[in-house]
Amino acid sequence: MMTNKIYFSHSTALLCGIILLALLCTPLSASESNELDTLVLTRFNDDSSDFSWYVQNDNVMGGRSEGGFDISSGQLIFSGNTNTNGGGFSSIRTQPLKIDLSAYTGIRVKVKADGRRYTWQLQTGAQRRGRQISYWADFDTLADETSVIDIPFTDFFPQLRGFKLDGPELDTSQITELGLYIYDKKDGPFELRLMSIEAYIETQQP
Repeated sequence: MMTNKIYFSHSTALLCGIILLALLCTPLSASESNELDTLVLTRFNDDSSDFSWYVQNDNVMGGRSEGGFDISSGQLIFSGNTNTNGGGFSSIRTQPLKIDLSAYTGIRVKVKADGRRYTWQLQTGAQRRGRQISYWADFDTLADETSVIDIPFTDFFPQLRGFKLDGPELDTSQITELGLYIYDKKDGPFELRLMSIEAYIETQQP
């Protein structure tokens, strides 16, 4: 009887080990994998980070564009009217922050917009001759359709006052500001509804 009990105990342990190994080797579902591969920076339908957005339009340089935002029904609604007789842009930006995104591939936004081209902005502590440098990447939208758009960090280029620079490269470990611009050199009304902002990791498909 003692031998049988010992034999049963070892068999049970072996079986448990096999089951555990199988569980560890089981691929994650798509939803589980996505949760591991993204970092939610903010959503507008829950209590995630409030970045205290503010508006900056081209009137700071004598332009005539109008723009602003409102947060309602789980969305940040960025809207206004661009006028190219001047700077031709409108933007919203976060208050200073500090985020390390060096483990990620880029920024992912969920939007519903108007078919115009928008620009995502990042800032670090980088400067050129004492002036703050911004990093821009353009993205296109589909009119009246909700889209999830990935903006790789490799798409961002340094610029100062609208002029592209040759460096320095974006340091994603030192993100100090997020921003959203419309600066597509077109006149007229615009509206973009922003539902969420995430950082994502690009994974290779099996």
